[in-house]
Amino acid sequence: MEEIQRRVEQIRGTTNPQPITFQSALDSATVLPVGFPADSPPPPSFQLRRDWEPLVGPIAQRYGVDTELVLRVIQAESGGNPNAVSPKGAIGLMQLMPETARSLGVSDPFDPIQNIEGGVRYLRHMIDQFGDVRLALAAYNAGPGNVRRYGGIPPFPETQRYIERVLG
Repeated sequence: MEEIQRRVEQIRGTTNPQPITFQSALDSATVLPVGFPADSPPPPSFQLRRDWEPLVGPIAQRYGVDTELVLRVIQAESGGNPNAVSPKGAIGLMQLMPETARSLGVSDPFDPIQNIEGGVRYLRHMIDQFGDVRLALAAYNAGPGNVRRYGGIPPFPETQRYIERVLG
């Protein structure tokens, strides 16, 4: 636990750039939403929030991604289990595929800090690439190639359910 606290303090000590703006799929604002609509799904559980928000907050802020969005991705991806492995081989809290983790410099995808750092960086890249949080989430779940191939959210039931779980 001391190691995690030390690493949190290291993360908090880094510079925090201003959020990068983009077209939000939640409303017509051009900035990443601070909150979510009242009819969105329940927020991540108290336990998940208590366990991971101290790590997520500084990392999300550094990349200009809403902390709540990252917590919802973690909830949808792994339910907050840092040891989760999907049937397709995705690993950790943010369910990074091994190849994606390597490309992001994540040497241990089971390490919560590395996994969150890599997952948030990848999510930020998808937001920048697609300019829309719904498309970014679709790309995070189904891959950016599928979003391009279908010219939007792919017609995969799993991906459509995923977006609903995260955003409502």
